[in-house]
Amino acid sequence: MRLEIGASVSCTDEEVGELADVVIDPITKRVTHLVVQPRHEHGLARLVPIELAEGGGAGKPAILLDCTVEEVRRLAPVQEFAFLRLDEFPVGDREWDVGVMDVLAQPYYESSLGPDNYSSGTGIIYDRVPKGEVEIRRASSVTSADGHHLGHVDGFLVDGDHITHIVLERGHLWGRRDITIPIGAVTKVETDAVTLGLSKEEVEALDGVSVRRWRGGAS
Repeated sequence: MRLEIGASVSCTDEEVGELADVVIDPITKRVTHLVVQPRHEHGLARLVPIELAEGGGAGKPAILLDCTVEEVRRLAPVQEFAFLRLDEFPVGDREWDVGVMDVLAQPYYESSLGPDNYSSGTGIIYDRVPKGEVEIRRASSVTSADGHHLGHVDGFLVDGDHITHIVLERGHLWGRRDITIPIGAVTKVETDAVTLGLSKEEVEALDGVSVRRWRGGAS
């Protein structure tokens, strides 16, 4: 099954949205959950166990879930918000870790309360993931063994829940291409980052496929 980030996801009754992110056990390099959201509505995303997913065939959605849309909506939400001081970090608990985070631009206030009420903190939007696991999105960077930024994660090839390959998106605009890299060449998977055991030159030597993506969809 190809887990292409941004691919359509359907349930047994209708389409539920798209694949926003993938949650991985970084030790075993197995997918544990899919982050599924209505199109471009990450605030409504849900954590879907990988056991519910299978690849679609010809003429079918890219990913099929063995449940209804209503059952997906009852699953655990992903996104959280916190207002933190500059030296604070979102506090997890025994079951959850912090996945990808986005810092909100701090607004400018003219208020009788004074600037000190706002200057000491920042708004954070973050995802909750199961304890000990990490989250990868399309913007997640891929770095070579010799320290070069190679591109971004486009998706994964999986056999059941076991990752067999990572799909790297290289290039810019019309020169984009996908490179499929065996999971054995991946040395580290962290939230929002993948590190390879291959040099930039070795990655460039791998076969690639040219792709053209339109806004809101896959090639």
